[in-house]
Amino acid sequence: MAVNTLEAKVQELLGQLGPGQLAAVVHLLEVLVHEPVQENDEPVTDEDRRRFQDGQAWFAKRGGKGIPMEDVLTDFGLKPEDFPLNK
Repeated sequence: MAVNTLEAKVQELLGQLGPGQLAAVVHLLEVLVHEPVQENDEPVTDEDRRRFQDGQAWFAKRGGKGIPMEDVLTDFGLKPEDFPLNK
């Protein structure tokens, strides 16, 4: 897509947003412009590969399923109701 086309699309979409949504977009753009991208140039080690493979095997043994969040919370004496979605 050409720059002019992209800019026109951005303006079209921005025109459809409310004040709160525009504020979120401004914040996102400020982060993209002002914060440096952090590249992970650290090499992958044999230990990294082993841990990844161990994790894949762990999930495979459980049919691709992880630990239900309720079980994790229970281990810490918590329940989902302790974390209301609406404050």
